[in-house]
Amino acid sequence: MVRVAGIDPGTGSYDLCGLADGELILDESIPTEEVAGNPSLLLEALKAVEPLDLVVGPSGHGLPLIPLNQVGRREYALLALLRRDEWGLRPHLGLRKVLRELRKSRFRVMLIPGVKHLPTVPAFRKVNRIDLGTADKLCCVALAIVDQARRLGCGYAETSFILVELGGGFNAYLAVDGGKIVDGLGGTSGWLGFLSPGHLDGELAYLLEGFRKTLLSRGGAAHVAGLKQLSLQEFAEKLASGDGRCRLAWEAYLEGVEKGVSVMKVSLPRPREILLSGRVVRMDALWRDVQRRLASRGKLRKLGGFAKKAKEAAQGAALLADGLAGGTHRRLVECLKLREAAGTVVDHIYLEGFDTVRRSILG
Repeated sequence: MVRVAGIDPGTGSYDLCGLADGELILDESIPTEEVAGNPSLLLEALKAVEPLDLVVGPSGHGLPLIPLNQVGRREYALLALLRRDEWGLRPHLGLRKVLRELRKSRFRVMLIPGVKHLPTVPAFRKVNRIDLGTADKLCCVALAIVDQARRLGCGYAETSFILVELGGGFNAYLAVDGGKIVDGLGGTSGWLGFLSPGHLDGELAYLLEGFRKTLLSRGGAAHVAGLKQLSLQEFAEKLASGDGRCRLAWEAYLEGVEKGVSVMKVSLPRPREILLSGRVVRMDALWRDVQRRLASRGKLRKLGGFAKKAKEAAQGAALLADGLAGGTHRRLVECLKLREAAGTVVDHIYLEGFDTVRRSILG
């Protein structure tokens, strides 16, 4: 019997999903703030379903498949993508603490690639880009492949879709053709998210001078709307009340979603479906507007899952863990070419001066 688990380090929660021969044995969601203060909460959840053959851990921007116990300073710098002057920032300290606790545990933890590492994405689509989709977005794709194959009665290699992930912080868009990821727009390179400004005008970035990583989760729809609690529920309520700033934010958000799908259609003109997942999709009032906006773009469907609490990325991570451990989803790992992943997220960057940045990260 193969027993595995997957962890998704989300903006609002750390989610855990576990499988035993494909059957659900762990379904938990813990607020990110609680995990940052007490990473042992994750270990306690994992210990409750021991023994585990493999755990797919929080992988950030991703690394070619690597056990957590082989991750050093260089690898952490690549998965977190932090400048040396920002290593002490609180959100990133939380991830470091989680990885440190997992490393000290007896669990066999594997870190997985992001989209840029995959050989199925042509090199020309990687030029001067880093965020084609983080490791958790790859996990969402894994769930989507399994879900579509099951519903349509086809093999993994016959799946075809555009996945739109509308999360509590960032949005992402990924094109899957023949069960392989062929293109992606990650949260920082796509359009307006709930917290993220999405891609930034170069002139704006220039005027900001000392650009800090925290700005990547500032300036999104919540900030445009002037929310105090940065809550999707508050946003939906103010939008329904006719609040002008919320309406402005929502129109910008919806147009960004449509543009994201349109860009992916350049790489995949005729997908079988457009699949949508994430916190925004789970809010009925917001989902109806997204449906209306994308109605002319293709057949729409919410991404189906098998867990009640753990989000899509945690479910996908568990499926990949099962495949990597030799379980029933091993063909999923083969289809996605996870074992052939290579390189770093700072490859294929040709901007003047970036060689210095690359050396500072790679050491």
